[in-house]
Amino acid sequence: MGLDVNPTRTIDLLRSLQFINLKNKQDFYEAGKAIMLRHNDEQPIYDYVFQMFWRKWPTKEELENPLNDLPPEYWGDKKEPKQLPKNPNPEREDANKNKEGQEIDQGKMSRKVSEDEADENAPEDEQLLDREQTYSASEILQSKDFQDFSQEELQEAKRLLSELRWNLSLRVCRRYAPSRNGNRFDGRRTVRKALRFGGVPLELARKERKQKPRQLVLICDVSGSMDLYSRLLLQFMHSLENGLRYVETFVFGTRLTRITHELRNKNVDEALLNVSKVVKDWAGGTKIGESLETFNVHWARRVLGHGAIVIIISDGWDRGGVDILRREMARLQRLSYRLIWLNPLLGLPDYQPLTVGIQAALDYVDDFLPAHNFKSMRELGMLLESLSTAQRPERKQHFAKPLPAKR
Repeated sequence: MGLDVNPTRTIDLLRSLQFINLKNKQDFYEAGKAIMLRHNDEQPIYDYVFQMFWRKWPTKEELENPLNDLPPEYWGDKKEPKQLPKNPNPEREDANKNKEGQEIDQGKMSRKVSEDEADENAPEDEQLLDREQTYSASEILQSKDFQDFSQEELQEAKRLLSELRWNLSLRVCRRYAPSRNGNRFDGRRTVRKALRFGGVPLELARKERKQKPRQLVLICDVSGSMDLYSRLLLQFMHSLENGLRYVETFVFGTRLTRITHELRNKNVDEALLNVSKVVKDWAGGTKIGESLETFNVHWARRVLGHGAIVIIISDGWDRGGVDILRREMARLQRLSYRLIWLNPLLGLPDYQPLTVGIQAALDYVDDFLPAHNFKSMRELGMLLESLSTAQRPERKQHFAKPLPAKR
């Protein structure tokens, strides 16, 4: 297309990919524009090439004459683009064919339909091959609701979920580690280094607090009202379980079930099959308060240490008691560093949290977010990554005042 794409510029473009977000198409466009263009006059043709590359598969005419579709502002006062010859060497091509148009291959006759004749006889829907590239397929599924996916889109969603990479926020530990630019003096290492210089402390050692990823606890609703979303959400939990180090996963309907061990299988299909064998109340009723009570009594002390982040995935439909739900939500919030509630129905334009269960739980939720498409999953990942610099949120609820002391 006329751009100077030499090996040096290609290597520079490949090196720049480690400094940009490959999930953002605009970042990739700007990186290529900064490296590949020599002057501003080449920007229109670069824009055209970039647009043509990420769109549907081009037709045969566009491949034969790619310069004809360039925007008019590129040419300006220049001459009109010349038609590229279909046959660069027509005499040689005619010599390789007989009168009937049959192609001769080194003396062996082989009847072969020409490409032009095949294109004319082929249906219109087969002439234009709808081959979506990776960026295009991802962009289509980003904003589409999980419950509207077809079978083909479910397979593509499974692949995209397996490729997700999560960076959980870090927490500052009490222990110290050696650091060259630490903010604390390390006397022990300073004395040890001084032994190499006859006991003279020529170099002062420093240290700083260690940083470790926070623990993540996932509690997902697999009741009947969540059946349209639970399959993909379990695959989302599988990607977190295999992509992070400290993750605990639970599911609940009418009772709580721990599935951490089952989701550690690298094969997502086998993992979900193992989960279906363990969970006995799949697609049944919902008792959020009773399930959270089981978690707080039997599992909270084991998995909620060191500032854990708790994510509850549910639509809020509950058949249990409201008082127990409110009590257990308050207890769970006090035990967790951050309590996040993901609701797939929150992505609907006319949704309002009017059920009694969700209204009782919202008073103790730090973040109330949707979980109905890939865009909401990406926003959740950005939130989890930003918590490393965020302080513990201010709790919304007001605890009961203590009783006055007796006289």
